[in-house]
Amino acid sequence: MNKQSIFSFTLEELRNYLVEHGFAKFAADQVYDWIYRKFVFVPTEWSNCSKKMCVYLGENLDFSLPKIVWNGLSEDGTRKFLVAMQDGNSVETVAIASKSRLTLCVSSQVGCAIGCTFCHTATQGLTRSLTTGEVVGQFLSVSQWLKENTDGDSLTNIVYMGQGEPLNNFENMKQATLLFLEPKGIGLGQRRITLSTSGLVPQIEKLAEFPPVNIAISLHAAHDHVRSELMPINKIYDLKRLFKAIKTIPLKSYRRITYEYLLIDELNNNLEDIDALCKLINQKESKINLIPFNEYPGSDFKRPRKDNIIWFNNELNRRGFTSTIRASKGSDILAACGQLKTHVEKDKTNLW
Repeated sequence: MNKQSIFSFTLEELRNYLVEHGFAKFAADQVYDWIYRKFVFVPTEWSNCSKKMCVYLGENLDFSLPKIVWNGLSEDGTRKFLVAMQDGNSVETVAIASKSRLTLCVSSQVGCAIGCTFCHTATQGLTRSLTTGEVVGQFLSVSQWLKENTDGDSLTNIVYMGQGEPLNNFENMKQATLLFLEPKGIGLGQRRITLSTSGLVPQIEKLAEFPPVNIAISLHAAHDHVRSELMPINKIYDLKRLFKAIKTIPLKSYRRITYEYLLIDELNNNLEDIDALCKLINQKESKINLIPFNEYPGSDFKRPRKDNIIWFNNELNRRGFTSTIRASKGSDILAACGQLKTHVEKDKTNLW
């Protein structure tokens, strides 16, 4: 537990680490190839690497991955994984299939401190943030599982939309993103990674320091009193402060900010909500992702009727906004947006 995870080193950091301990700088590229391209995590199996170096790394760095202790397959092809960390804590991560991509919904924390009233994760509170190695480890564990259990399925995209608030774990998520982007490693493009936040204003103002990936804002309401009911964070960082911070986000050419808007029956799905939303959002630099509420045990909120969802979307499009309806994936196994919660927690020691 005290060893640094091999999965927390950027390529340049690993090069420097090897040189500092008397090994060849170029060997870091070989290590990256074995880990992130071949998914071989046992140093003694690296056939083109120095035996002395492999032994040293094996003794001084941590090569353990989060352990997949359960997985479930939805009728729509979504697969949810429960992954355990070395200390017995666990998180859920979800692989979401579509025609041209396989997206992993990654967790950033064990639980969450934001307390959104519509979210199942919020009911378990916050235990701790995940380390860089644990965030990257989710991707590697699922990739290895897919390699061993499917006919060649591989992950193509990542969304930081699992358990936790990513910007509450800023430095570790930043470091993990650098690893995901490394061309000689996992090599995902910037457009294949999406960072979602509930609206932590001080951290949004620091996004110039973050790798330039897609940004999604969990908005969910265009009136302060409604958003505060859904998201207590709005009582601290209201809509005025939030949108002032959003203006500081550096956007590359042709990039837009995605606003996630959860549709809840008789709460935020009326004409006055559309009017307020259109006044709030910059039409040219934004797109709206409507998310019909995914019900879960114990929630008082309800999903709107299908015709209401379609009307809401069409009205936004008619007014010139780019708006789409997110298809709910994995709701039958509680794997859809807002439904994630660690279920196996009674005996943490047995998870690992």
